[in-house]
Amino acid sequence: MVDGLYGAVLRKGAEEAGAVYVIVDHLDGTCHFFGPAPGPSHDDEGERRWALELPPPSAMADINAVLDRKRRYDPDIWIVEVEDRKGTAGLVASA
Repeated sequence: MVDGLYGAVLRKGAEEAGAVYVIVDHLDGTCHFFGPAPGPSHDDEGERRWALELPPPSAMADINAVLDRKRRYDPDIWIVEVEDRKGTAGLVASA
């Protein structure tokens, strides 16, 4: 638990090169779903860059369908889930 939020690694990928996907579960049947932003993985301040994989709010069934496709062509992905009723667990999609 960090900042009052619970999280878990649902799937471990390659430590050296696995893409990270984050599901922010709002605990009401909706989620935000983030993945790697195109281009550099980090911004000028060293913060990881994110992109929304689906428009929010997203249903878990839709997220699982996307993740199933991604796992088929990239078995090294990481999947993390964070519970945040009120926001995006501090993640912001890059412009």
